[in-house]
Amino acid sequence: MGSFFYLTLTIFIFLLCFHCVCCLNISLPPLIPDILKFLDERLALVYPIIQVFKNTITLDPLGITSTWVGSDICQYKGFYCDHPPDNLSATALASIDFNGFQLSAPSLDGFIDQLPDLALFHANSNNFAGTVSPKIANLPFLYELDLSNNNFMGTFPSVVLNMPGLTFLDIRFNSFTGSVPPQIFMQTLEFLFINNNNFKLTLPDNLGATTAFYLTLANNKFTGPIPKSIGNASSLIEVLLLNNLLTGCIPYEIGFLKKATVFDAGNNRLTGPLPCSLGCLESVEQLNFAGNLLYGKVPEVVCGLGNLVNLSLSDNYFTQAGPICREQIKRGVLDLRKNCIHDLADQRSVKECTEFFSQPRSCLRPSSTFNIIPCGVQPTKPPPRRGSRRKLLVSYAALSRNNRL
Repeated sequence: MGSFFYLTLTIFIFLLCFHCVCCLNISLPPLIPDILKFLDERLALVYPIIQVFKNTITLDPLGITSTWVGSDICQYKGFYCDHPPDNLSATALASIDFNGFQLSAPSLDGFIDQLPDLALFHANSNNFAGTVSPKIANLPFLYELDLSNNNFMGTFPSVVLNMPGLTFLDIRFNSFTGSVPPQIFMQTLEFLFINNNNFKLTLPDNLGATTAFYLTLANNKFTGPIPKSIGNASSLIEVLLLNNLLTGCIPYEIGFLKKATVFDAGNNRLTGPLPCSLGCLESVEQLNFAGNLLYGKVPEVVCGLGNLVNLSLSDNYFTQAGPICREQIKRGVLDLRKNCIHDLADQRSVKECTEFFSQPRSCLRPSSTFNIIPCGVQPTKPPPRRGSRRKLLVSYAALSRNNRL
């Protein structure tokens, strides 16, 4: 039975190689001189897939593919084996980690979509191009997909909507364009990184349906207001919406994000007062609304948040700051530069502030909502001083092209 299998495999390799030479117009190395012995038949079946992909690689500056020889696929650099969920006595190719390999290839089609036992694929900082094959939806075990910092293009890879087992999606730093399907926020994702592309979309009302812990939409062209439904996204820990084209007023429902440690909507076009409900963000450490069109008084209840490390409100049009906020400025926690509080240093000119307030400013929601404090907290003094804390923030790491998440 074993010899029959390897004879069949040899014939399959020959036919596959013949097809590649004739139809794909690529050159292949000589066929393996002897029949290879594989640890498991599952590894034997993916061997020709790997070899064909190897020969589509046009640049390999680190010599990675020089290790992709012989039958011991589990020792190939970047390839990892494990027991597949459907047969714990078998050995299969379970994971691929190409992070930082700097490989160049015109496409991944015909490669990862042909690896039936693949559970993880990470390929940050390579030069893979083309589009994402819809066939990857046929991979039953794939739950982590990282295509970040490559040269993929086209529309959002909607194939991921047909992958209910996917929990990690990272497509940042590519050239994807167009809209993002609202259904992505209905997926059971825990990590969603789509920053630094060219996506254009009014944030959908179902944004709050996301189950993500980490949501990074930064550095795109998202428009419209932050949906009120965001308050329903109770699992959110870090949220990055910075450097988009968001408008409207900040919804007080953000104050319901009890687990959030980071909320960053800096450098947008948000306007209106800062909601007092943000004072209920009991876990928040980084809160950034700098570079917007916000005005009014900075709520003391926000400045009094006990875990704050950084509250960035610079480059707005705030006109008042109370004693708790002023103490936080002295501590280096609160940044209120370039506002309209003229007894503080480094503010906008009177002329600039007058011109801003000469235009009517309003929000569609009743002004009373900005004073709602759902948790009922009322700080009367600044929070205790905290030592300098350096904490790894996953979402901010996603803003660096070469960071591996």
